[in-house]
Amino acid sequence: MSVEGKKPVAATATATAATAAATATTTITQLVDASDKDVANTPSKKANMVPDNRVGKVSPDKMAAGKNNNKVKILDRLMAADMLVPGSNLGREIQDDYRRIKRPLVSNACGRNKAMVERGYLILVTSSIPGEGKSYTSVNLALSISLEMDNTVLLIDCDVAKQGVSRMLGLENVCGLVDVLEDDELHIGDVLLQTDIPNFRVVSAGKQNEYYTELLASQRMSELVDEIAGRYSDRIIIFDGPPLLPTPQTQILAGLVGQVVFIIEAGKTPQALVEEALQMLPKEQAIGLVLNKTEGLSGRGNYYGYYADDV
Repeated sequence: MSVEGKKPVAATATATAATAAATATTTITQLVDASDKDVANTPSKKANMVPDNRVGKVSPDKMAAGKNNNKVKILDRLMAADMLVPGSNLGREIQDDYRRIKRPLVSNACGRNKAMVERGYLILVTSSIPGEGKSYTSVNLALSISLEMDNTVLLIDCDVAKQGVSRMLGLENVCGLVDVLEDDELHIGDVLLQTDIPNFRVVSAGKQNEYYTELLASQRMSELVDEIAGRYSDRIIIFDGPPLLPTPQTQILAGLVGQVVFIIEAGKTPQALVEEALQMLPKEQAIGLVLNKTEGLSGRGNYYGYYADDV
């Protein structure tokens, strides 16, 4: 896909349509839509762990204390939603799509291109408007990166209004990012959750806050990102941010990261909105575009490439 006034640079991957089962071909559109329905219909497992490691509801005392027990079980939930985990019906082609998409991101984060992208290990996933498959992509991208031999991944839900990642993982009522930003006595380790998926960690969005934009713009947030980034040299951090156009929050997040993955729903998002949203990102940012929910180039489902201003 091309955007007027932009040009593709070093296009790195095209993604394929998936076979969700041996006898039925399923498009990425159907997978995203089905995932949204599964999340809505799946009984929520409020994921603060009780002592015997079963997922249970967060107790009022625990919420008041602002701390989580540090392990949650999410594998079965993701398997039922056909996400990128062992045992799901997600087709091999879709798994390969995410391998293609993650390769330049991992290279920029800690591989051969590391020196070219400052803070490349901090990755923001966003879109122009809601409903383009942003949170679905964030979770599957994080799951794909967790399979790397030399890296771990931390997924942080920064879309406090919608909490798409938190809902998908059953963590919508769990202390998270906002709680840490509000309370100087809380640390990121208090809300960072281990999971039953190797090398995959998560921080939920936390409670709603009408001053969330100001919290993101605070020195506390900047220090928090530095702390997360500096804790482990092999960790890649993915921030699932709100869409760019409805809120100023993602512009703030974009200034904290080194790479942006920008989701575009093919055939739905007007080009003018894509252009407007891209203009809101820093010009020096490494921006990868994912053309989602489509049968596009040569019958393949997604396109991933880097964009830069015309020179």
